[in-house]
Order: sequence, then structure tokens, then C-alpha cells
Amino acid sequence: MSVVSQTIALPTHHRNIRVERTGYLATVTLDNPKAKNACSGDMFVALGATFQELSFSGVRAIVLTGAGGEFCAGADLSGAGGEGAIPQAHDTAKPHTDDDFKRPAPTMVDSMRVLADVVLAIHHCPVPTISKVDGLCVGAGLGLALAADITWCSDRARFSAIFAKRGLSLDFGSSWLLRERIGVHKAKELAFTARIVSGTEAFAMGLVNAVVPAEELDSATDELAATIAGGPPIALASTKRELNNAGQSSLAQALELEALAQGFNTGTDDTREALVAYMERRAPSFKGR
Repeated sequence: MSVVSQTIALPTHHRNIRVERTGYLATVTLDNPKAKNACSGDMFVALGATFQELSFSGVRAIVLTGAGGEFCAGADLSGAGGEGAIPQAHDTAKPHTDDDFKRPAPTMVDSMRVLADVVLAIHHCPVPTISKVDGLCVGAGLGLALAADITWCSDRARFSAIFAKRGLSLDFGSSWLLRERIGVHKAKELAFTARIVSGTEAFAMGLVNAVVPAEELDSATDELAATIAGGPPIALASTKRELNNAGQSSLAQALELEALAQGFNTGTDDTREALVAYMERRAPSFKGR
């Protein structure tokens, strides 16, 4: 199934986040190039809302990337535009009441829990997600890239769990995501040293799925996204949930989840279409039903 069609801009929750749709593929672009796409607190919250909406929009693959040859320099610590680096744990859109002023101000823990919801919105998104990394990818930006299912990067990409250099411990899910990707011993090395890792080294240690020349990154990621978007969306959502849960379940639990998922899949039009296409020796055309 081809996903080549007209690209349209979708509504966005933040001026520095662009959302575009081409057929069944959505592309979310961090667009704050002056700060190397560092994210303010408002940007992080908007990013979480974006992925929540895309989860049920009918798209079949989502690419997350950055503008201007950079992925994301982490949290925006400059305070430019009056937006803080850490999201606030309250709804500023609602009018204040007397009760609001009696409550204590949000703590850092409260604010970090708001940030946690953003990580979960990306990682738990039922739609397969791909992070396309060019240039800088550090701090919360590293966690952002790893929260996606698959990471493709260019040969000029640079990764760092930079928190130690800022006097901080790991956040944005990187304590869990790093360990899942490369194992605890390598995760500790990157976290303790905060050193910069090239795209080539990131691939060698399993941090990313692939590294390609910078000029080929767009086409390579587009090809991957098209392949995924052409697959059976219901079955792929089940597969993603199975793999995400496998690390915290027993074999018996995994087998039961597989049985339930296949029981559902075999009743879909997509499975019937796949079987007919196989018999007719053609590529299936999945409808997500």
C-alpha cells in the first residue's frame, strides 16, 4: 500500500511544534532551531497532547524529528519567551479561585510527574513511532528519542545523557529507556560520564537501530515509515503492546497476551485480506478493520 499523498498541516498545540500528515504517516517536528530545538515546559506538555491525539487519528506511523539539522538539546534553560523548562503541575487555562491561593505551590516532584505523562504519551502511543535524529540529541532530548519505538540517526548525530554535567540525575525516562536499549553497564557509563556519543558509536552499542549518511536520513526514514504504515494497524498495535509488556511479564503471561491478541486479530477484515492476498499472490491492502 502506498502512503504517498498530499501533505497537510494539522492543528498544533504550540507554535514551536509542527504536525503534518501525509496519507497514513504523521510527522511531528520540534521547531525551535535558535535553541537547537530545546523544549520549554509548555512545549513538552504540548508534545504529549500531540501524541495523545495522534493515537486515535487514524495514522499508522509517526515520525518525531527536529528542524534545522538538530534533534533536541533537551530542556530549554534560557527562559526565552517567559516559558520555563519544567512544566507546571496546574491548569493555567482555568480561572483562579480562593482555594487556588490556599494550596501550596507545585513542587519539583509535582512538575516532574507532569513531564512523566509526556514520556508515557509517546512510549505508550499505540501507533508505531520512529525518532529521526540529526545533530544534537542530549538530556531530555535523548529520552525523547528513546521513548519512540525505533531510532534512526545520521552519521553527524551526537547523543549524550548530559545530566551529570548540569548537577542532575537522569530524567525524562532515560534511566529506564537507556537500560532497556543498551543494558545497565553501558547505561551507567553514559550516565556517569555524560560523554558525547557519535551516531556510529550509538549504533555499535545498540542505542539506535541504524545510522546513515546525513543526506540519506530523510529517504531512509521515509522508507521505513512507509513500510510500517502499510502494515496491519490493529495487529501492529497489539505487537507493540506485547513487546512493551514482555520485559515486565513472565513467559506464561506473554503467551496468554499473545493468545488474546490473535483471537482478536483473526476476526478482523485485515487478517482475511492478508490470507486472500496470499492466495492471489499480491500485496495486501489493509484497512484497519
